[in-house]
This record gives sequence, C-alpha cells and structure tokens, in this order.
Amino acid sequence: CMVGIFPIVYYSLLLGLGLPVNVLTAVALSRLATRTKKSSYWYLLALTTSDILTQVFIIFVGFILQTAILARAVPSAFIHTVNVLEFTANHASIWVTVLLTMDRYVALCHPLRYRAVSYPQRTRKIIAAVFAVALATGIPFYWWLDVWRDADPPTALDRVLKWMHCVTIYFLPCSIFLATNSIIICKLKRQRRSGGGRSHLSKTTALLLAVTTIFIVLWAPRTIVMICHLYVVSVRRDWRMHLALDIANMVAMLNTTLNFFLYCFVSQTFRRTVGEVLRAHLRHSPRP
Repeated sequence: CMVGIFPIVYYSLLLGLGLPVNVLTAVALSRLATRTKKSSYWYLLALTTSDILTQVFIIFVGFILQTAILARAVPSAFIHTVNVLEFTANHASIWVTVLLTMDRYVALCHPLRYRAVSYPQRTRKIIAAVFAVALATGIPFYWWLDVWRDADPPTALDRVLKWMHCVTIYFLPCSIFLATNSIIICKLKRQRRSGGGRSHLSKTTALLLAVTTIFIVLWAPRTIVMICHLYVVSVRRDWRMHLALDIANMVAMLNTTLNFFLYCFVSQTFRRTVGEVLRAHLRHSPRP
C-alpha cells in the first residue's frame, strides 16, 4: 500500500463507526417498514442490509483481515470466495438503490398503478430476487485477478470481468439514475407550477437524489482507475496507479456509512424513530 498505515486506520474507523450506525439504521427502518407498510422503507432497509454486508466482506474481511492482519498469506480459494461475497454485496447495494429509484418514479409518475402494485409482500419478493441475482452475478468474479499482485498485462478474461464490473456497478445504474431522476425532477416542477406538489413526496425525492448523487460522485474515481489499470499501466508497475487505487477504494467505501446521516438530515420521521430505538435500548440495558 502506497499510503502506509493510513488506509488501515481509515477502514478501522469506517467500520467502527459505520457498522453500529448501519445496524441502528436497519432497526429503525424495520420499525418504519412494519408500521407504515410503505415499499420505500423496505427498499431502504434492503439498502442498509447490503451496506452492512459490504462493510463486513469488503472492509473487514477484504481490507482489514486479509490485507492488514494476514498480509494476504491465505489460500487462494479463500481469496476467490471472498471475491464472490464482496461483489455480491456490492451489486446488491447498488441495484437495491436502482429499485428505490424506480419505486419513486412509479409513485410520482404513475400513482394509480403504484397503489395497485406496491405492497409489502411484492416488495420483499422483488428485493429477494435482486439479492439472488446479485449472488449470481458475483459468482463469475471468483476468477477476478488480484490487481495488487498481477504485474502482467490483463488477460481476455480479466478484461471481460473488469468491464463487467464497471458496467454493472457504475455505467448502467448511473444511466438509470440520471434518466429516472431527470423525469422525476421535471414532474415535480410541473406539479409545483400547478400547485399540486406534496411536501412529503418532495422530501422522499430529495433523499433519493442525494443517495444517487453521492453514489455517482464517490464511485467515479474507482471506475476511472479500474479502466486506467486495464489500458494504461498495471498497479504493480506504477506507484501512481497504486496510490490512485488506494484512494479510490477509500472514497468508494465511504458510501456505506453516509446514508444514516443523510436520512437524519432529511427525515423527521426517521430521526424520531431512531430516538425511540435508542430510548428503548437504554430502558432495557442493565444498570450498574
């Protein structure tokens, strides 16, 4: 690693802060999903769950345990299996966000149809299907080459996997985000001009726009570096590429921790529910 011990400290802090915060978020969202029966809360709960899996498999197992503690002195089968779990969690997180985007699009642009098709049982089935597809798309990455060790030019399989990675986790979802969010914004502007806008819908839309914008910004560096690694120079042959990948990974993983603070900033209902969860925990915790 080109930046010394800093990534280990950074990932440890990110895990130490992000994991408890995401668990708290999951508990609060599960209460809201059960109480309100709204599909948007189920999608946010699924997003939080996938963020927790990302923190466990990528940050803890991949970066802290495998790289820092074990110094990559582990069987290759273990590394490849972890690759599958990492990419599965990554794909689930991103494509659940796509589901949330489509849910808000249908709710705003096709409200009558939304009332007919949006109910908890159907939403949970869709989420389960996305996690199953995420696992299926993660399996090919068992053969993902270690960019930190591989000094040879990328093979044909390596090129296919890296382009598949970039398209699956960035180019395709970002295209959906940009197209859908543009339609939502135009629809809201027309509603506001005609006096038909609703504040709670605007808050939900603001939350969606913030989540997708943060993702687009934080994952852009990793995508760019990955393409440069394919066509410019390998990580092992150029310290600048190694440094760029270190920083890009750290920036991308920040995305797994920010949503809690975003929800608190936008939603009073979420803040109130978090308060209820914390007060209930304090009441039931043993006193000295």
